[in-house]
Amino acid sequence: MAEPFKNVFNRAVVREMARHLHRAAGQVGTGFDAAGFVEMAGTGLEALELKQRAAHIEEALVRFLPAGFVVTDALLRASLHPDADGPLSGMASDEEGIRGWPIMPMGAAAVRIGAGRTAEVLDLLKEMTRHFSSEFAIRAVLLAEPEASLAILAGWLSHPSEHVRRLVSEGTRPRLPWAPQLPGFIADPAPLLPLLEALKDDPSDYVRRSVANNLNDIARDHPELVVELAQRWSEWASRERAALLRHACRGLIKRGHAGALAVLGFGGEGAGAGDITLGALEVLTPTVTLGGALEFTATLNSAASAPVKVAVDYVVHHVTARGTLSPKVFKGKVVTLAPGGSIIFTRRHAVRPITTRTYYAGEHRLEVQINGIRHGDGRFRLDLG
Repeated sequence: MAEPFKNVFNRAVVREMARHLHRAAGQVGTGFDAAGFVEMAGTGLEALELKQRAAHIEEALVRFLPAGFVVTDALLRASLHPDADGPLSGMASDEEGIRGWPIMPMGAAAVRIGAGRTAEVLDLLKEMTRHFSSEFAIRAVLLAEPEASLAILAGWLSHPSEHVRRLVSEGTRPRLPWAPQLPGFIADPAPLLPLLEALKDDPSDYVRRSVANNLNDIARDHPELVVELAQRWSEWASRERAALLRHACRGLIKRGHAGALAVLGFGGEGAGAGDITLGALEVLTPTVTLGGALEFTATLNSAASAPVKVAVDYVVHHVTARGTLSPKVFKGKVVTLAPGGSIIFTRRHAVRPITTRTYYAGEHRLEVQINGIRHGDGRFRLDLG
């Protein structure tokens, strides 16, 4: 069985952080109570979930790091691993220094200790993000000083590190998961657009996907703005930029937004509104046990006179605590139907416990979504086992 993800923060990680912080404190001529930090940060850690563990370690850092930001800045920099800019999945602390998940509470503690020192704190986060993303810590700075922060971030757009450039687009996402929202940018994302414009053709796919994620966030509240931008960016678009736009508009496609579908070429001149139809929807697993999978097939038919690009998604209507049904759209696939042609769409959809959904027993519904229009009425019962 896989180890729980929350264990990226554990007592061994706390002890390793303490060792490097104590070493770094000696280098910069200050003190750090490693034993006190381990005692506070490690006590009760096992009972907490991932974000709670990060916050718990953050509190211990604020308690034991030097009160003055200048000294804390020097200490944290000295504790970092000498190698930077590696792949995110490979960033783990070792005997040479700190990198990886410990950067998350360290960045948050630095922001608190350096409150009001926007330029200096951002410069530290810029260095720390090269050892693991500072996308969570930077939110507090953006909330406190949005205009000053964006002006500084604009100076990072040509930084040689892809991690720093990605921090510009990922850290400013209005609705970044796991992080506080940025209400000002939810209401008015216009200040973000010059940054995203500058990064849209970044040489790093890691950065371009972050730009797409930011636009996907913006599209939740300003769909027409993103569609207009996608239309403009799609002119003479490279293959890489076209992929960015598909990823940026994924939420709009799942919502069946006509403008987004048109920009990305779904439908077409040879297809009328009723030319792509659902011939059959067959649920192969009429009863699904939690931990198992829903399996179904759907036949799509085209009466169009030309090839038609089709986004095939599907909608599961989950039973809620009140016994009503709540729809959730899941991404399927993109296909091109030949004139008068048909395809069979098959899917095995896992129904297993996840932290973001509570399942309830009962009859669930299934629909197939074809270029934003829902078809069919499949049914299956969920047994919680």
